[in-house]
Amino acid sequence: MEQYVYLIRPLRANFIDSMTTEESEVMGQHFQYLQDLLKEEKVILAGPCLDGAFGIVIFQAESLEHAQKVMQNDPSVIEGVMKAELHPYRVSLSR
Repeated sequence: MEQYVYLIRPLRANFIDSMTTEESEVMGQHFQYLQDLLKEEKVILAGPCLDGAFGIVIFQAESLEHAQKVMQNDPSVIEGVMKAELHPYRVSLSR
């Protein structure tokens, strides 16, 4: 298994303070998606910046192609609430 990180960024600067009901529902689906990946032992770490600038998901995947599918299947990406970028990653230190 290889490790990857994907960053998600809201499409507007004040997203946290101005989320619509629909966007809030999508972010709930995003959270559930990540919880499911955690249960499958794929997610290593995930969370948002408290200022709303971006969120990160560090996870394991079988290949770059599989990692792209994981990122592209995130409801926040599918629904266009967040834009995402994927990078190969390696956890070097962990508590």
